[in-house]
Amino acid sequence: MDSRISARALAEALGGWRGRGPAYEALADGIRLLCLDNRIAPLTALPAERELAAALGLSRTTVAATYRSLRDSGHIESLRGSGSVTLPLRRTDPGVEDRRDGVIDLQQASPAAWPGLPAVMAEVAQDAAALVARTGYDVVGDAGLREEIARVYGNRGLPTTPDQVLVTTGAQSALHLVASVLLSRADRVLIETPTYPHGADAFRAVGARLVGVPVTPDAGWDLDRAAQTFARVLPALAYLMPDFHNPTGRSMSPVEVAAFVDGAQRAGTYLVLDETTAGLDIDRETAGTVFPEAPRIIRVGSLGKTVWGGLRVGWVRAEADIVRRLASGRPVHDLGTPEFEQAVAARVVGRLDEISAQRADLLRAGRDALTRALEATFPEWEIPVARGGVSLWVGIGEPVSTPLVMNARARGLLLSAGSRFAVDGGHDRRLRLPFTAAPHTLERAVGILRAAWDDVRGTSATASLDDLAAVV
Repeated sequence: MDSRISARALAEALGGWRGRGPAYEALADGIRLLCLDNRIAPLTALPAERELAAALGLSRTTVAATYRSLRDSGHIESLRGSGSVTLPLRRTDPGVEDRRDGVIDLQQASPAAWPGLPAVMAEVAQDAAALVARTGYDVVGDAGLREEIARVYGNRGLPTTPDQVLVTTGAQSALHLVASVLLSRADRVLIETPTYPHGADAFRAVGARLVGVPVTPDAGWDLDRAAQTFARVLPALAYLMPDFHNPTGRSMSPVEVAAFVDGAQRAGTYLVLDETTAGLDIDRETAGTVFPEAPRIIRVGSLGKTVWGGLRVGWVRAEADIVRRLASGRPVHDLGTPEFEQAVAARVVGRLDEISAQRADLLRAGRDALTRALEATFPEWEIPVARGGVSLWVGIGEPVSTPLVMNARARGLLLSAGSRFAVDGGHDRRLRLPFTAAPHTLERAVGILRAAWDDVRGTSATASLDDLAAVV
């Protein structure tokens, strides 16, 4: 058995799980979604029935029925004397390995590959003999690629040398490396909420304690909360996505930038800027977010959102001494980035302006189609204005994001609930809707979502006694 989740932690992760139908089945769907999102890993021991019932304010009979439903659907296994344990996802789970006809998967907020990428790959393949002549083991990265990345930063007004760049196998690998080298167990990390879930996972994996600072599409970052966190908690690291924040789509103003830079400097905090969405500008009316050069500012970038998610090349841009520390700690994780991918990246990094323009046209079409469909179909919802990025952080008005996602899933629409992006619970009144798919697909998705919404809300007046007890 790999891990255990407490009743309190499971209750927080579930958030607003109540939906249509019996309470036990709604609770089972909430746990299923946590398994599907990998918020509960396979082979995790669930709380005892009595403990979970007390944490949720339910009867033990309801929780027992929930576990029975999860056993019947193959999501958990219960052993006498050992409790209940989550199982690996089955091949028949929609959206995992089996792609059924007609399923719309909007869980991954990534556009299709840049159309020019196959030609670049073909060019690199012609130089295969030169590639295989290299050792293939380099924890810092190809010198030519690091020069190209340094040049991109220089063109942005941030003079950079190749020894300030470390190439990684994607941004997620970079975040895990930063966390493992710069953090110790129980260190505090300031992090936005909502946030990019896998970023939070990287810091939790090393035992860090996350302290959330709210950010919303309209109001931006809560600067009062940020100032209090820096002053009272003295976080070792702060993780931010300042350009087209995932999932809210918000970008930082100069005032917000100054507040975080000042707070980090006073607290001695490493400021990690996730720039993976920075190149996804559609029609922003102001200049891009600019952070000054400072010794403890670490920038993480990748080609995943701009070029292709399957091109696993990312990087860290930081002071040379930080890059050396990261390189020294890297062999614990991996021994370098694949040479073929680096050679492809070296050819496309210099074309990022051209690629970003193509991306803007693609994302604009998706955003406009999704916004129009949502405004026409859900006049009661809060539809934010997105100037870039990959998704809309939609306000649905009621704390039913989890049952809504599960109902839509049964209809062939795969989404991520708002709680997926929470640091310490909440966001059950929000839904992330990516606009990276084709317009006609997004329009069809909204139609499915309408049917799911009507279904979830259709029996709100028939709450069970357990539901009422929990509300009280």
